[in-house]
This record gives sequence, structure tokens and C-alpha cells, in this order.
Amino acid sequence: MRASVKYHVIYRHRTEYPVCEMCRFFEVSRSGYYGFVRRLGRPERDAELAEIIAAQREHSQRTYGYRRMWLWLKSQHIYRNPKTVLRLMKKYGLLSEIRRRRKWTQMGQQVHKYENLLSRDFHADRPNSKWVTDISYIHTKQGVLYLSMIRDLYDNSIVAYKTGTQQTVNLVLDTIRLAMKREKKRAAAELHLHSDQGFQYTSQAYFNLTQEYGITPSMSRRGNCYDNAMAENFFSILKTECIYRHRPATFAQANEIIDRYIYFYNHERIQLKTGEAPLARRLSY
Repeated sequence: MRASVKYHVIYRHRTEYPVCEMCRFFEVSRSGYYGFVRRLGRPERDAELAEIIAAQREHSQRTYGYRRMWLWLKSQHIYRNPKTVLRLMKKYGLLSEIRRRRKWTQMGQQVHKYENLLSRDFHADRPNSKWVTDISYIHTKQGVLYLSMIRDLYDNSIVAYKTGTQQTVNLVLDTIRLAMKREKKRAAAELHLHSDQGFQYTSQAYFNLTQEYGITPSMSRRGNCYDNAMAENFFSILKTECIYRHRPATFAQANEIIDRYIYFYNHERIQLKTGEAPLARRLSY
């Protein structure tokens, strides 16, 4: 006979016979029996406390974590160990709905990583020798539009760009294909394309395409946005001078103002360092 069964028998007959005699008869310890009795009462106490916690959870708009809940219980003269409060909130599904730890998932398989060949040297002596690329988010009322672009460090012009409603590897590949279609004949013998460590840039497809075009990939160090500062710089200019001012409501509006602005940026917007528009410098090379 299992000990739990013996404890149940003793508990059932506790008013008829001495507990110590029954423990001796069933060859169980009194401490074990009294521990069983304490555990018998716990579910009822747990349920009562859980109801109190549940009511306060709704009152706090489901924002209280176990620490705030524990402090609130203390203010109501209900004293429990913080770990007990956490256990009950987990058991009854009463945890806070904010600041949960997110389960991060990798959006793609990281196959290839590259050295940081650019090493923050953002100067280029000739066109199409150093490109930087990245993806940014354009928020609209219709949803998020993703903008992939390639910028030439020789004159800071935008060589190519593509937009899409999904952040995919193909969005990046199409941007590279468009850039090479426009500039392949004028590309330097060794063209470096610098990116961050996004899954698009570590993919097998990205590796294959750069090999096909004879492009040498360069990659920022992990978590270091300054290694790709020139890509970030363009997105900052675009959003400050265009997106935040016009606030597109739809994807169509966003695409229209992006097209218009990038044409203006490449052909007309004067750069303070050079005193001319990006493509004006390229034409004079």
C-alpha cells in the first residue's frame, strides 16, 4: 500500500483513533502524515488567493507582474512569499500581459558571414567600388512597407532601390540585380558591398548572387550599427525630409513619395560637402 493511501485512511479515521497509533500501525511517520494534511488544505487556500489576485489583475488592467502584485497583497495585509505569488500567477494564468520575455526566432538560416572589409572607411576614389546596403521600415496606415536600397560611397547616390510588403531575401536580391543592370559596365574591378548581419545578407542565395556578379561582400560586426552608418544616414535623411512630413497612408502613396524623393535626392539635392547633387559628381568623374 502506498504511503498516500495510508495517509488518506489515517485522515479519514483521525477522530476515531489516535493519530500516533495509526501511524505506528501503518508504519509511516507522523511528520509525513502532517505534511500530507497541510498539502490537503493548500488547493483551497490557493484558489481563494488566486481569486483575489485575479480581481486585482483586472483592476490593474492586467499590467501587474508578480512583484507589484506581492506589494499590493502586502498593502491589503495578505502576507505571502513573492515566489508563492509567482507560482500562483503562473498556475492560474494570471501573469502580466506586458513586458513578457519574447521568444525570438531567427527569420532565416544564417549560412554565410563575412569580414568587415569596409572597416568604417566610407571614402571611395571612384564610382561603384564601395556600396552599402540595408533595409528600412516605412510605416503607413495600410501596414509596413520595406525599403531596400544600395548607396554608392563615391558620391552618396542611390544606385538602386526596391520596396515590398515583406522583408524577404528576394527583396535584397532584386535590389542587387537592379543595381548591376544599371552599373555593371561601370563597376570597379573589385566592388565591395557592405551590409549588416541581417538574415537576407547571410543567406545562401545572397552568397550565390554576389559570386555570380563578382561582388565582394563585407559585413558589419554584430550589433554595431556604426559599421553601416552611411546606409543608416540615408534612411535618416529620407524619413526626416520626406516620410515624416508627408506621412503616407497607403503603400501606393509611400512608393510615390519615395520615387519622387530619391529622384530629387540623386539629381537635385545639394550636398554640403561637395556643393553639388550626388549624380552631378558622378557625371564629372
